[in-house]
Amino acid sequence: MSELRFDDRVVVVTGAGAGLGRAYAHLFASRGAKVVVNDLGGGRHGDGSSSKAADTVVEEIKAKGGVAVADYNSVVEGEKIIKTALDNFGRVDVLINNAGILRDKSFARISDQDWDLVHLVHLKGSFKTTQAAFPVFKKQNYGRIIMTASNSGIYGNFGQANYSAAKMGLIGLANTIAIEGGRNNIHCNVIIPTAASRLTEDILPPDVFAELKPELIAPVVAYLCHESCEDNGVYIDSAAGWAGKYEIVRSKGTTLRNSKKEGVSIENVKNAWGRVTDMSGSHKLSSIEEATGTLLTALEEMEGTGSGGDQEERGQSQEDDSDVYRYNSKDVILYALGVGTSLKNPDELKYLYENHEDFSALPTFFVLPAMQCLFTSDILENAVPGRTINLGQVLHGEQYIEVVDDLPTEGALVSKTSVVGVMDKGSGAAVVVNVDSYTKDGKLVLRNQSVIFCVGAGGFGGSRTVDYIQGIKKPNRTPEKTVSQQTGVDQAALYRLSGDLNPLHIDPSMALVSGFNTPILHGLATFGYSVRMVLGAYANNDSKLFKACKARFVKPVIPGQTLKVDMWRENNKILFETSVVETNTVVIGGAYIDLKSINMQPTANLLSSGLQSDAIFEFIIDQVKADPGKAKAVGGVFLYNITKDGKQAKQWTMDLKSAKVYEGAPKDIKPNTTLTIADEDFLLMAQGKLNPQVAFMKGKLKITGNIMLAQKLAPILKANAKL
Repeated sequence: MSELRFDDRVVVVTGAGAGLGRAYAHLFASRGAKVVVNDLGGGRHGDGSSSKAADTVVEEIKAKGGVAVADYNSVVEGEKIIKTALDNFGRVDVLINNAGILRDKSFARISDQDWDLVHLVHLKGSFKTTQAAFPVFKKQNYGRIIMTASNSGIYGNFGQANYSAAKMGLIGLANTIAIEGGRNNIHCNVIIPTAASRLTEDILPPDVFAELKPELIAPVVAYLCHESCEDNGVYIDSAAGWAGKYEIVRSKGTTLRNSKKEGVSIENVKNAWGRVTDMSGSHKLSSIEEATGTLLTALEEMEGTGSGGDQEERGQSQEDDSDVYRYNSKDVILYALGVGTSLKNPDELKYLYENHEDFSALPTFFVLPAMQCLFTSDILENAVPGRTINLGQVLHGEQYIEVVDDLPTEGALVSKTSVVGVMDKGSGAAVVVNVDSYTKDGKLVLRNQSVIFCVGAGGFGGSRTVDYIQGIKKPNRTPEKTVSQQTGVDQAALYRLSGDLNPLHIDPSMALVSGFNTPILHGLATFGYSVRMVLGAYANNDSKLFKACKARFVKPVIPGQTLKVDMWRENNKILFETSVVETNTVVIGGAYIDLKSINMQPTANLLSSGLQSDAIFEFIIDQVKADPGKAKAVGGVFLYNITKDGKQAKQWTMDLKSAKVYEGAPKDIKPNTTLTIADEDFLLMAQGKLNPQVAFMKGKLKITGNIMLAQKLAPILKANAKL
């Protein structure tokens, strides 16, 4: 590996007379930099001054063949320090804000002077020195800045209220400088060191003090300042030859009201507090735009919801009922693994990775809300006239699921059960139960229908049939597609974590009592396997194409056996039958999946082209030609800069004043609005998967010129119907 050098670079290090600053100065000088060694020469409490500290380090550097000059100015007069660099070397490339003092006292005893002096040196000193260097960096389009924070700033520390406040302030200062300097190749990063120094020599135990050598931290700081380091705005903790990155994360949070029309009461906050503080789904926020964007998303979710006291009371009662099924991305992924989803098939990554752009739940995941509601209620207990049913008597005979509306990958569903009818089968009773699932605002999104066979509950004199959703017998012809997959020996152990904890699927003793030599796989796991394989064969693993499915459970599956799904296509209905390869035994029969009638070909064309946005603009050209009046009603000229991998790939002009759309920059006319967006994000926006306002707040869509005019583009850009 080639040596990282700083030849011809000028480095300013404040507080460089000892400890970390001295180590920084020596390392930079040894790698070819010209170093300004700044040190006021005072004590660790900020008292006194002397030129000896800085002079000694300069002499040490020169003795080793390096180049250095001393500076004795206070960091509060940072412009004088930067002037020393310019007067001696004509430039400055790197600034390390390292100077510091301590005035430790318990919070109640801190004087104004204790507070002000610590903030003057740490926070204002870093501000003034950086502000003096900033125009130099900007003019030369290069600069590297280090702010020195502390774990005391992040966590607090007894007796250091003034110090910890200043150190946390430096993190905020660094964040803003990183944003404002980034466009001019000025990087500002934060080091959070724990090192032996004048500030810690009588605070740390001697054996610990001996291990915290500043020389072990200096290389971390030097790399952050090297031109090859691309990081900007990061916080790095380092000590004793170890380094790690800090990030600021936030919980997923929750809305505290049902709609924008409602207020927030203290009781609302108390009831939601567990979700407000739940960090299990926490994630990193990279900017204030992203933080604001997530708020906008939460507000969008409240649009159109009901308001008023009745809704609030209904919502509150649902929070406490067992008919509420709450789930998040972790539950969705765990279920997918339970039904055999694997990274062996790259197209299935969307079911296993929450940050995938098309992350989605397998449609059969949504049998889980129905099962929870069904088996935690008492609806089966008295469903059969003259009989009392317990769960030990019941077998899952048939299942139907229908997706009525869009289903999110996390949230809460409220389910309601009703008995369709009960069939007297002699040896048992078959209870048909509907479970309808709603969002918290009462919108129906999901229908399930289960046929539950209750062993020994027949002979009550009832009808042998009722009107319910039936399966379809398989065609008498060779299957058009056949897909096979071996289940894992641990498949039942994994699937049960999605909610069905029946010991029949894990406990060998319970399996023997139930008449099986070994625990069996859940019927709904086999159901999930089958539907997933059909979606892979006929829907390109796009769960949004799923409409409904019906299946009858015939025989059990032993974990480790291989499932084979035979398929027959009849228009948008896929008939299928699932069997075990090893025994040639049918385990699911009379089954079918209804797929939505969607033309997938245009999407395939888009994804196979060089730039996905090209096809969208071609579509827009056709729209404008078909209705030039709509385009002229917008009456603006828009320039699109389409980027790919961070670089501009193509320009498109939408001259809606003249109803013309063409590739390239505007011809003989100045654009009213310029929009810059990545190729893949433009596709998502055209498909309706990325909200333009959220994209703008997150920095994915950049707009200059007449921003308000851009809002009139919505009718022109609505390409999702064709995509």
